Amino acid sequence: MSVKTIDQQHRATFEGIRHVDENGSEFWLARPLAKVLDYSEYRHFLPVVERAREACRNSGHLVSDHFEDILEMVEIGSGARRELPDVRLSRYACYLIVQNADPNKPVIANGQTYFAIQTRRQELADDANFAQLSEDEKRLAIRQELANHNKHLAAAAQDAGVETSLDFAIFQDHGYKGLYGGLGNREIHARKGLKKSQKILDHMGSTELAANLFRATQTEEKLRREQVRGKSLANQTHFEVGRKVRQTIADLGGTMPEDLPKPDTSIQQLESAKKKLEKR
Repeated sequence: MSVKTIDQQHRATFEGIRHVDENGSEFWLARPLAKVLDYSEYRHFLPVVERAREACRNSGHLVSDHFEDILEMVEIGSGARRELPDVRLSRYACYLIVQNADPNKPVIANGQTYFAIQTRRQELADDANFAQLSEDEKRLAIRQELANHNKHLAAAAQDAGVETSLDFAIFQDHGYKGLYGGLGNREIHARKGLKKSQKILDHMGSTELAANLFRATQTEEKLRREQVRGKSLANQTHFEVGRKVRQTIADLGGTMPEDLPKPDTSIQQLESAKKKLEKR
């Protein structure tokens, strides 16, 4: 089956069972989704939903935002109706369910391809919009995304055994050393001419911020995927991911992050200027 056919098939089936509530929010129900995904009995589908909930939790998302246990009136034959337990799902929840379902089922394998297509389409749309932003707007956007991902990274590191503030500072330093060719927090501060109280990430251009965003997201995923346990192993994982990101930059002929210029304005100054414009 071609990618185009898969896309058309799953757009018809998956989007065909989509609901929209009175607030305009889209949602899906687990029972109809189970049928679309070729599960003969709903009880066989429930373990998949639970694995998806766990994946949602591990990714740092609030499970209740994507999975809501409800009672739904369903027909049970001869026109009779009865309340049965169901789960209201977001689009992201449906994606996680498909990723955690049985890949031996052709409909599941095709569904995973469908979601990959949709994700790539969104990435391309985001890339097109992002390309139109100014350098300052790109910096603000990436810095905000990095702040969010650092929370997820901190949670993954804590699960691995990085518990105290000092532990996390050392963990972060390992990531910087991998990405910056051995330079840690202190050395990067000195290289950028920053005060101790100033945050490195607030004095980076969009290219340098993007490299650090990639470091953070890939480290979080690796910590969780490989179920890394222990501070030393977590630190080494962060260092190795940083080093691989650095190697990728080198392979592409890019400028090493420590050699990128420091912007004239900080993120705080950009945010302040943005707020003043919004008040006008």
